[in-house]
Amino acid sequence: MSAASCLLTEDQFLCSICLDVFTDPVSTPCGHNFCKACITEHWNVNVPYQCPNCNKLFSTRPELQVNIFISEMAAQFRQSAQQKASSSEQQESKPGEVPCDDCTGTKLKALKSCLVCLASYCETHLEPHLTKPGLKRHQLIDPVENLEDRMCTKHDKPLELFCKTDQMCVCMLCTVLDHKNHDVVPLKEEYEGKKAELGKTEAEIQQMIQKRRVKIQEIKHSVELSEEDADREIAEGVQVFTALKESVERSQAELIDTIKEKQRKTEKQAEGFITELEQEICELKKRSTEVVQLSHTEDHLHLLQSFRTLNAAPPTKDWTGVRVSPPSHEGTVVRAVNQLEETISKHMKKLTEAELKRVQKSAVDVTLDPDTANRDLILSDDGKQVHDSDVKKNLPNNPERFDSHIYVVAKQSFSSGRFYYEVQVKGKTEWTLGVIRESINRKGFILPTPQDGYWTICLSNKNVYFALIDPRVRLSLKSQPQKVGVFVDYEEGLVSFYDVDAAALIYSFTGCCFTEKLYPIFDPGLNHGVKNSAPLIISPVNHTE
Repeated sequence: MSAASCLLTEDQFLCSICLDVFTDPVSTPCGHNFCKACITEHWNVNVPYQCPNCNKLFSTRPELQVNIFISEMAAQFRQSAQQKASSSEQQESKPGEVPCDDCTGTKLKALKSCLVCLASYCETHLEPHLTKPGLKRHQLIDPVENLEDRMCTKHDKPLELFCKTDQMCVCMLCTVLDHKNHDVVPLKEEYEGKKAELGKTEAEIQQMIQKRRVKIQEIKHSVELSEEDADREIAEGVQVFTALKESVERSQAELIDTIKEKQRKTEKQAEGFITELEQEICELKKRSTEVVQLSHTEDHLHLLQSFRTLNAAPPTKDWTGVRVSPPSHEGTVVRAVNQLEETISKHMKKLTEAELKRVQKSAVDVTLDPDTANRDLILSDDGKQVHDSDVKKNLPNNPERFDSHIYVVAKQSFSSGRFYYEVQVKGKTEWTLGVIRESINRKGFILPTPQDGYWTICLSNKNVYFALIDPRVRLSLKSQPQKVGVFVDYEEGLVSFYDVDAAALIYSFTGCCFTEKLYPIFDPGLNHGVKNSAPLIISPVNHTE
């Protein structure tokens, strides 16, 4: 049978109707074969019933049965054709792929590796491991190189187990000799556990990736907002400086015009004097000529008759007290600069008002922390007010509490971004406000400077304002603040203080380097009897439009 089947050709297993290999082949009474579905459909359409090959007519529709022999032969032919096609599709191994160890000449790509044989096989040479009973028990895995690494170097046995105690792969002999009484499990069990861990790790990694993608979008959005802010600031800056430039040019032009106008008046006055003098000179020259002529006359009568008229000087102006004084320009430039300064001050006020509105958008809720307050201080129940008292309270001297200076800090801390709050100082003659870093010393004498972690300003009891740096900087304020706004930009290293009611900048610490949490700090100052008994009050921020 097998020898005969090798002689069969593809044409012998093709249905003449569909021209494909037989499916459920049936035979007609005349001996020809067709797919059951093909001949059935043919006879459903064509009547009378006739063989498509020899055209033999049948009086009645033949009853067809599947030809078992032809069906088996067609199935074997189809399987043989598939195997040949599959064999022809095997690929030669490429660099980086595992080659078949049994191939001679051209090495085909391996499909599996055997952990028992320590060899890799292509589809053809893998066949025995799929069919022979003895080889079927071998463990096959996806093709890998360096199969010798899967053998125990000490006992030359497959690494089939995992020692959880020593976290290493071992063979059967290892568990008896070197890893006795250790927690040993099959590789598959540990593999499943580690695979589950890898799945969890992969999920965590994907979550981390997603978070970072979100962060990238946040950063890009921040850059876009920053670019918008920069463009807006540039536009506003150009507008302000253009207006200032125009004001300067206008003031300069007005100054020049004023000086030139004074000069023109002086020149006009001088020209009038000169014209008048020249006219008198002309008259005097004329009289001089007449006098000379009369002095040379021989006519006694004529000389005597004309002498009275010509001997007297002609009427002229007394020029003794007449002077042309250069115009005084004293104070002209100063007044012009003062006017320009007023104009600039108006622009500055508008800018500060706009700036204050922007920083007020960063307003935060701040409350006082009683655990940090000096024992002399009295805090309101809502944590919004503080003032000095004359009696020290009996409180625990915990590490957070200030013991020498009458300071108290807020419960809230800030380690990034921007924040702003306002404090009413109305009625006070002494106070200190600002921010501190978390690690400052709170015991004993403290020198409140930026070098020591303090960024503060104060009103002294002598009604003088200072920025507390070393040495102190005296602040010149046009008005006494009733409410002080404190603004911090952590990343920018900026701490600014504002007179809220006057919409004026009091002082700014710039170029600060913040690396710790920052806390708002408050010092209401000593009472000095009742002179400074008014409290510092943390006020809600009114966002003005």
